[in-house]
Amino acid sequence: MLREVIHCHGHENVKATHRSTLEFTKEDFLTPRGDCIICIGADKAINDLNDEFKNALREGKKLLIRIKVGDLVDEVVAWGSPELILDHDVSMVVRKSTYIDARTLAIRANKAARDVDRRIIELLKNPGQRAIIELIIEDNENL
Repeated sequence: MLREVIHCHGHENVKATHRSTLEFTKEDFLTPRGDCIICIGADKAINDLNDEFKNALREGKKLLIRIKVGDLVDEVVAWGSPELILDHDVSMVVRKSTYIDARTLAIRANKAARDVDRRIIELLKNPGQRAIIELIIEDNENL
């Protein structure tokens, strides 16, 4: 199993209403237009993930994204792709579509920002609220 952990926090402008993407960012601000962003101030972006993890994503492995806020947990399942660029200093974007750019962490996700447990999103509207994002790849989970 490969695992990466990201720590981030909420912001008063968290809406998480985007229909096809969700995002975690190192940015320390969020405008009302950032409707795919779940949390800000992340301690990792795509460039901070280890090479073994990135290689597994490029092999098309299944990715489990576990979002933990307080006692609440929600999970998103997405997939890697040989086309992934995985080269960004600031953000990670998970997409329901197959669109890929440098910020894309995974594609074909079963959830976007609007599908994340609304209790979690309500908590993340508080700038002091902390979140833990676990990225998990099981070794035998391929396309």
